[in-house]
Amino acid sequence: MRKFNRIITAGLLGAAMLVASTADACTNFLFTKGATKDGSTMITYAADSHTLYGELYYRKAADYPAGTMFMLVEWDTGKPLFEIPQVAHTYSVVGNMNEHQLAIGETTYGGREECWKSEVKGIDYGSLIYVTLQRAKNAREAIYWMTKMVADYGYCSEGESFSIADPDEVWILEMIGKRADPVKADLAKKLKYKYTDGAVWVARRIPDGMVSGHANQARITQFPQEGKFSKAKGKGLHKVISSLHMDYVYEPEVECVYSADIITYARACGWFDGQNADFSFCDTYAPLTFSGMRGCDARVYAMFNRVASGMQRYEKYAMGDATAERMPLWIKPDHKVDVHEVMNLMRDHYEGTAMDMSKDLGGGPFNCPYRWRPMGFELDGHSYVHERATSTQQTGFSFVAQCRGWLPAKVGGILWFGVDDTYSTVYTPMYCGITEIPLCFRQGNGDMLTYSETSAFWLFNRVTNFVYSRYSDMIVDLQKVQNRLEDTYIHDVQKFDQRAAKSEGEALERQLNDFSNRAAGRMMKEWNDLDKYLLVKYMDGNIKKEKDGKFERTSTGMAVFPQQPHYRQEWQRMIVNDHGDVIREK
Repeated sequence: MRKFNRIITAGLLGAAMLVASTADACTNFLFTKGATKDGSTMITYAADSHTLYGELYYRKAADYPAGTMFMLVEWDTGKPLFEIPQVAHTYSVVGNMNEHQLAIGETTYGGREECWKSEVKGIDYGSLIYVTLQRAKNAREAIYWMTKMVADYGYCSEGESFSIADPDEVWILEMIGKRADPVKADLAKKLKYKYTDGAVWVARRIPDGMVSGHANQARITQFPQEGKFSKAKGKGLHKVISSLHMDYVYEPEVECVYSADIITYARACGWFDGQNADFSFCDTYAPLTFSGMRGCDARVYAMFNRVASGMQRYEKYAMGDATAERMPLWIKPDHKVDVHEVMNLMRDHYEGTAMDMSKDLGGGPFNCPYRWRPMGFELDGHSYVHERATSTQQTGFSFVAQCRGWLPAKVGGILWFGVDDTYSTVYTPMYCGITEIPLCFRQGNGDMLTYSETSAFWLFNRVTNFVYSRYSDMIVDLQKVQNRLEDTYIHDVQKFDQRAAKSEGEALERQLNDFSNRAAGRMMKEWNDLDKYLLVKYMDGNIKKEKDGKFERTSTGMAVFPQQPHYRQEWQRMIVNDHGDVIREK
């Protein structure tokens, strides 16, 4: 989703831009086979937007006659774009994972305004994801289709980072449009550069055993410039791109591919004049800013800090110090992670760092680690920021996509799917082979302006918004149910895998549908029960007493007088400092 601020020109503070920003953003973490306990690959995605409704998209596999066209629709706006030819066969897609266990996520980093500010005909980043999922079987095919489509049809979105995973490999692809108007004519002529529509891009495979992440800031700096690519010199631009796609991206030893004019376009625009070997994609097309570090890369830092020792060396960088040591694209974790740990890595408010959102008075009397928008403010001539953590209130949906190559494809791929805030969601297993989306996640069951009793998005928002009011107490009760459900799902998946792997065809389809729909039904029931329990227990700021799993009653059946704990001392002191002369006992 869109980044919460745009490129910041020299001399402007990030906080000033945060005030005027769209305040939408996303977070992706990437885990290779060698970094996980079971040898699966995983990518995560939090689709964070104040206007995005949380639902699970579904596209059925289909066959089409030659000459079929279909309309591209911009994901962010719902606006029809233009028609493109349909392929003969499309794969089924559940959310952001297809039947072959290919999964794709994204974060928008914006980048140089010259590359996206003018309107052009082109495919948007959302269509790139969902059309590709219908056409590609693995990560390398996905890179082929995504880069081919922007070359064929143009690109109309801002700078974008994509996470792409299959059961064997995990890649990061970063691209930005070519819309600088005009490209500097003198430089272009000198470089013999002929402008074409589309995008410049670079894709890198994350080395096995490593973890990576991106969160609305371009992350690829210098990259290997393959010797194979140099053999294509002297050919026309179109032939270079075609040769790159057809000959190189599918070769297993190739771990980095990029557009033919990624450097020459930057030179023609006057943005880079160094040696090719020194070229950095991020520094050229999305230069770092205060908010790029503090509001974006800081989320990646928080994940790195939880899986590996020695990461504190990057904390100053994460807090926006441009002179500090820069964080690498990937790291090796101290231990191999499992799927539940990955779920919990998506639950973060910078706990254990200097940016911990539960520690300052902004958290209110009950240490709530959320800050309402806008994210920046000015006071007495100074600019300030509220932190932008991985867990945030405006999440539409999030997932952990798990690709398990040792199982049949439709069983091996699981989209652990949740709606609303990642910290308080329940990641529910949706097998990539299902053909019936549970009612609670189904498209059209409510929307951002239409409440639905059967919608998971509305139920979770109802619970979460109540929890924010007395966070430090209520979150404990919520997490008991959350952990119990997720532990149960992980256990049930392990048992179900063995049975489902022996089935095929319609029998397998029925089993997958039944399992995923029952899991969603249980989640809805237990969350509705939690909703009622929290209201009874915490009504009117009281905390009702419990014993043996039930609310306590007196011998005559009345409710026992509730607990009424004080505000935390720091909050009391703030009240006294502000109003002590009036409320002090005389």
